[in-house]
Amino acid sequence: MSILHNIVHLLFGVAGIALAKTFEGARTYLLGGGVIYLALAVYGAIWGADEGGANFIPMNWADNVLHIALGVGMVGLGVVLDKEMVRRDTAAPAV
Repeated sequence: MSILHNIVHLLFGVAGIALAKTFEGARTYLLGGGVIYLALAVYGAIWGADEGGANFIPMNWADNVLHIALGVGMVGLGVVLDKEMVRRDTAAPAV
């Protein structure tokens, strides 16, 4: 894994934290981030093993599987979840 690849994942985490403040932001993060992860999976499948200049984010098949799982999961949640499912009037469970 490269430093650039690690930075991409860190930026996803920072974006997720920043956008989690509102329902619309969280949904945008899920849909947009999922699409980007799926694009990274396609990129990795095409150029991931290439030793040339096109491979500026080196990835292997494990990375591709992770990106596909994250992308499908994020897009799926972004599509399935709606504002009515998020209830703010319920108390947190006692621990």
